[in-house]
Amino acid sequence: MAKYLLLKHYRGAPAAVNDVPMTQWAPEEVTAHVAYMNAFADRLRESGEFVDGQALAPQGEWVRYDGEGRPPVTDGPFAETKDLIAGWMVIDVDGHERAVELAGELSAAPGAGGKPIHEWLELRPFLTSSHTITE
Repeated sequence: MAKYLLLKHYRGAPAAVNDVPMTQWAPEEVTAHVAYMNAFADRLRESGEFVDGQALAPQGEWVRYDGEGRPPVTDGPFAETKDLIAGWMVIDVDGHERAVELAGELSAAPGAGGKPIHEWLELRPFLTSSHTITE
């Protein structure tokens, strides 16, 4: 089994075919989108391929260790993660081909007008240990 992270982007990825921001969707369109996402996750739970997933709120900030005292908190200088990452899902599948298949299916979640978004999803494999330490 191989774990993959599926990242949904607010922006920063190529534009989706149905590129209407969720803030402009009708309430029933948002409800249909969330229902699709939940049904997708439920199906993966049943097959044992779902690990976890969450939608993310738009708030966020950068924090780092900066010696003694309170760590600095800033909105920059980098692109805001809160502007880029809408949510994520971790899957545990037999391999890359299955991960691509599922990402393609998730990309078809309904959006404005009830039509599939055809959004780009970032598919990232988890880093695994590929070497053995010997003495």
